[in-house]
Amino acid sequence: MIEPTELELVQAARQGDRAAIERLLVRQQSRVYRFGMKLCRDPEDARDVLQDTLLAMARSIQDFRGASSVSTWLYTIARSFCIKKRRRSKFAPEALQSLDALPEIERERLADPSPAPDQRLTARELAAALDGAVASLEPKYREVFLLRDVEGLPAAEVAEVLGLSVEAVKSRLHRARAAVRDRVVPLLGLRREPPSTGCPDIASVMSRHLEGELSPAQCGEMEKHLEGCGRCRGDCKALKRTLALCREAPAPVLPEEVRRSVQVALRRFLGQAS
Repeated sequence: MIEPTELELVQAARQGDRAAIERLLVRQQSRVYRFGMKLCRDPEDARDVLQDTLLAMARSIQDFRGASSVSTWLYTIARSFCIKKRRRSKFAPEALQSLDALPEIERERLADPSPAPDQRLTARELAAALDGAVASLEPKYREVFLLRDVEGLPAAEVAEVLGLSVEAVKSRLHRARAAVRDRVVPLLGLRREPPSTGCPDIASVMSRHLEGELSPAQCGEMEKHLEGCGRCRGDCKALKRTLALCREAPAPVLPEEVRRSVQVALRRFLGQAS
């Protein structure tokens, strides 16, 4: 049996098909929970954001005209609830997953910038370190980084979700990528050489290249520079590896009890709305 597309589910939902509404929202729940966990940094807040987002989508499905993609609509709603949570708890310290949160023996292994083959990072250790690097970003940089490099939205959709220009999104993204790279590089065993006179800010240049902002001539200049500069080649390698880790990192698992409670709330709402 062929699964209906998101657009087909939206069209059926707008016509009052309760099963289509529930199916559409259930399909989104893991994405919303992951985004809530990484942006809000708290399991309870992520659960609330998940439930509030799905209920808000159910209430407004009739008004969704498809001017934006489903993902843009989804993340715009989820982000608004994350912001509300952040404002309510603005006087509380933000929960950051950092190296200090790891057991002492693991911190000692992470502290060595050139680990021996038998001391390679485990997937869990590396995921924790990467999560700590993302968590250390200011919220305005973290949300850009999450939407673009973790959730995989195009820059134009990120701009729409955040209410920014594409240029502003890319500017924040370049800074966020460089900051995350700087936190993760020592853990990857990639040494960074001292900067040389005349070297560009390769993290920014490489980030601009990834966003299609460099002309063919500028790309040629960058490639020529990388051929003769080991330091910049290393920086380039570190940024690529960091972004690859973001895409490969396992998503937070939606707890079964959270899934059940959200499903009950959703079905209760749909029953009242019928």
